[in-house]
Amino acid sequence: MRFEVKADKGGNYSWWLISSNGQTVAWAGESFASKSNANRAAESFKKGAADAKFEVYEDKGGHWRWRAHRGGNVVAVPGESFASKSNAQRAADNVRDSAGDATGPTD
Repeated sequence: MRFEVKADKGGNYSWWLISSNGQTVAWAGESFASKSNANRAAESFKKGAADAKFEVYEDKGGHWRWRAHRGGNVVAVPGESFASKSNAQRAADNVRDSAGDATGPTD
């Protein structure tokens, strides 16, 4: 996995966690005013993913998603929704267990 930090369509920056097959598996869930702020947020998630609280929930459309919390704040969300709770849980576990070893955002 690797972290990417880039500008969104509005000219703000965000981070994305990309799997080895090129799929987005997580993103910050928000935009930042500067690239350096997005880099700091990605680095913070990378260092703290294993200790974050991951919540799996059903969205309004009946799909399953996860979100990662630290200190009362949502720090990451999935790149997609899932058809089952177990698939969402597996994806959350994968992000929790793998984000710390991902390359980037600044290394």
